[in-house]
Amino acid sequence: MTTKRSEARGAFFVAAGILVSRVAGLVRLRAFAHYFGLQSDAADAFNAAFRIPNLLQNLFGEGALSASFIPVYASLLGRGDAREADRVAGAVGALLALTTSVLVAIGVAAAPFLIAVIAPGFSGEKRELTVVLVRVLFPGAGLLVLSAWCLGVLNSHRRFLLSYAAPVMWNAAMVVTLVMFGNSAPLPRLAVLLAWGSVAGSALQFLVQLPVVVRAAPGLRFALNRASAPVRQVARNFVPVFIGRGVVQISAFVDTLIASLLPTGAVTGLANAQLLYTLPVSLFGMSVAAAELPAMAAEGGSEGAARDALRARLNDGLRRIAFFVVPSAIAFLAFGDVIAAALLQTGRFGRDDAIFVWGILAGSALGLLATTLGRLYSSTYYALHDTRTPLGFAVLRIGVATILGYLLAVRAPAVLGMPRIWGAAGLTVSASLAGWLELLLLRSALNARIGPTGLPAPYVATLWLLGIVAAAAAWGVRMVIPAMHPAIAAAVVLGPYGIVYIGGAMMRGIPEARALLRRVRPRS
Repeated sequence: MTTKRSEARGAFFVAAGILVSRVAGLVRLRAFAHYFGLQSDAADAFNAAFRIPNLLQNLFGEGALSASFIPVYASLLGRGDAREADRVAGAVGALLALTTSVLVAIGVAAAPFLIAVIAPGFSGEKRELTVVLVRVLFPGAGLLVLSAWCLGVLNSHRRFLLSYAAPVMWNAAMVVTLVMFGNSAPLPRLAVLLAWGSVAGSALQFLVQLPVVVRAAPGLRFALNRASAPVRQVARNFVPVFIGRGVVQISAFVDTLIASLLPTGAVTGLANAQLLYTLPVSLFGMSVAAAELPAMAAEGGSEGAARDALRARLNDGLRRIAFFVVPSAIAFLAFGDVIAAALLQTGRFGRDDAIFVWGILAGSALGLLATTLGRLYSSTYYALHDTRTPLGFAVLRIGVATILGYLLAVRAPAVLGMPRIWGAAGLTVSASLAGWLELLLLRSALNARIGPTGLPAPYVATLWLLGIVAAAAAWGVRMVIPAMHPAIAAAVVLGPYGIVYIGGAMMRGIPEARALLRRVRPRS
């Protein structure tokens, strides 16, 4: 019981850190929408350009390190071998720094060729601006990789809050840049300045964590020690995860490629919707998965008592995720325009733009539960030092999503008589369908290994029913309220939605609702 409370506390701190950083991200997104709008070449260029250096961050960053570094490092700490753990951390950090430095240099030099691959639909000044932005952004992505290494060290020491709140520095630097130059610089120039603001924020995000890392791991020394057995194990685990992350990034590149073939605004609309969609994924999927991974790795094992403990921990995490993600998905489906308007409708971003983002967001909402549950299943494999099984399923998911994405984004609008720009929603629908396929495969393979896992059907049905009832009540409120500021309207509509859902869950005696109430209730 104490261990379960400890991991729930860890998940709370992860979620708190993510919430703070995501709120900062939403502030940045609103500022970007205010100054750039949705249908501008500069907005599309910036969002497409950020995809390319973001590849470096995602390949070497948090996901790959979580799967390869944390299980080894946390196991050493769990055995009380802090000295060897610190040596491993230093060696991994040195290898990451060297590798990313080389890749940053290559990325800056190869920017024009990368644009031809990622955004073939861009031409003229729009293409040239994208090339400049890629060259500016690449060094910042390298710094974010080192920031993810800090996260791996801190998470293994159960210090979750700072590592997940650190991106506030990155977002703040970009917001400050927009406020300082947004009213005076033309859009192409503002995009370049914003890219430099991103680099400065990346440096701040790394530097704010480094002193805490040094205190947590006082024996840490940066040295290229490839002879160490634990370092070789990290490298062996890293390769399939690296390939898996690469496959995922290929999917993101394909989405941007297809969106670049659509009218102006598709790339930016897709980026806006994805940032909103990843909020519950990060808050509820990543928080539970990140908090559970070190504990799963420390316990380890797929036999006997260790297997039973692993299965119980997984099932408990799945319930916690579903309790929050189901109402999030329903909210995106029913009130996506309200959410988009509240967060983005300002300056050059208008009401029609909010409706467009809603359409893309609704497609993502169809697979929201699958994506978040899949994160915890993947973490369970990583805790068992199995990085290859999730890789195989990820490859299949990307293949399915790519084929469906082309059909639904490029072909379907003409067949249905819709404007071509709405093909962006087809991309998110295809990703959702592929996400469900991946989840089913992950669960089936793991069940054959450790026994039955998953969510009870009555529990899931109850959550969806509660969410639908809450949405109906909130929709009734929406129909009778007068015109008001989008942010106020969102509070008036979404407030009753949350109250009805939580209240209904309490009446049904759902344990996750009671646990939530205990956390928010003031202690006497």
